[in-house]
Amino acid sequence: MGVPLLCLVPHAKKILKMQSSFTKNQLDVPKGHVAVYVGEIQRKRFVVPVSYLNDPSFQQLLSRAEEEFGFHHPHGGLTIPCKEDAFVDLTSRLKVA
Repeated sequence: MGVPLLCLVPHAKKILKMQSSFTKNQLDVPKGHVAVYVGEIQRKRFVVPVSYLNDPSFQQLLSRAEEEFGFHHPHGGLTIPCKEDAFVDLTSRLKVA
């Protein structure tokens, strides 16, 4: 029914490589982090640690992004189609762990 979560990591790396070639704002992202755009209609830019890509909850978001956008992301960066408050809640729990 779903895509195995471990299969998403190679795709995420491909998206991140594409992102760095498309975004001029990438210069203000610290090493070990990635910029993502979050929101269902209006997108807000967040900078998160690359280590989040290994978390199963974050990988579910990546799966949703792949289903909705494939590898073509409208902002040139990784776009995650979820509510901003849900994303903030998820990342705040990841910081504690």
